[in-house]
Amino acid sequence: MVIFFFFIFGIIIGSFLNVCISRIPEGQSIVSPGSRCPRCLTPIKPYDNVPILGWLWLRGKCRSCALPISPMYPLIELVTGLLFVGCYLSFGLTVEAFKWIVFSCIIVVLTITDLRVRILPDAVNLPGFIAGLIFAYFVPPGDGTAILLNVRLFHGLLPEGALGIVDALLGAAFGSLLLWGAAALYKVIRGREGMGFGDVKMMAMVGTFLGLRGSFITILLGTLLGSILGLGLILALYTIGWKRRLAERASRRGLGKVRSLRWAIATQYQLPLGTFLGIGALVVVFLFSSPVINLTSRTP
Repeated sequence: MVIFFFFIFGIIIGSFLNVCISRIPEGQSIVSPGSRCPRCLTPIKPYDNVPILGWLWLRGKCRSCALPISPMYPLIELVTGLLFVGCYLSFGLTVEAFKWIVFSCIIVVLTITDLRVRILPDAVNLPGFIAGLIFAYFVPPGDGTAILLNVRLFHGLLPEGALGIVDALLGAAFGSLLLWGAAALYKVIRGREGMGFGDVKMMAMVGTFLGLRGSFITILLGTLLGSILGLGLILALYTIGWKRRLAERASRRGLGKVRSLRWAIATQYQLPLGTFLGIGALVVVFLFSSPVINLTSRTP
């Protein structure tokens, strides 16, 4: 029954996250007006707005004008419900579970927003950063860096309650500066921007929740996953002949051979790094922060 409650509560929150994902990048209020069709502006009836089920019995179309409704909406509701259940199963009925539920919600919004419109809004990152610092006081990231510094540099003078906040600030500084440095190096080598500053702000927020070690693993996993999928996507775009006509027109103007131009065009396609950083952060939460995993890793 507890698992069922967490799932139901999760899909309800997932419905709200859909509103955030759709409206925050547009600078719209997430409170009013209520949910409505973007084409005919007809308000969505409460019985049609039931998470997951509403999309199914509407068959993915607006009841009034038959505008197709993206399957993104029920999928986000389902994923959010599963994340809520995962937090409960991993951390129990604790403040720590609530911390990771809040973090998961923030990551879902950022991940999907970056995937859809290539934006990581300050309206999500900044409140997330503040929330991470608050949670760090009650549930420290558990990184241990602050404890080491307290012993080596401050001779144990820092109070215990402040150590979590120090760990959070160290994680924010490390994650954001590491990503900013990588972006600056990429620009020097390639002569163009490789990522937006929103990714740096996102890692500052992630660092307050995960600490220094968690930030490093997040960046490692995110960039590795993004590189693998990015290379696969480039190969797929080249194979299916993406932008072939553009390459042929450029070739007729003497700019090069069609094959080399097609490859050059395909390599210019950029995947949203924030999406992969978000996936990496969730992996860190459930594989590196879970007490079950930590207990298993200490077993001889």
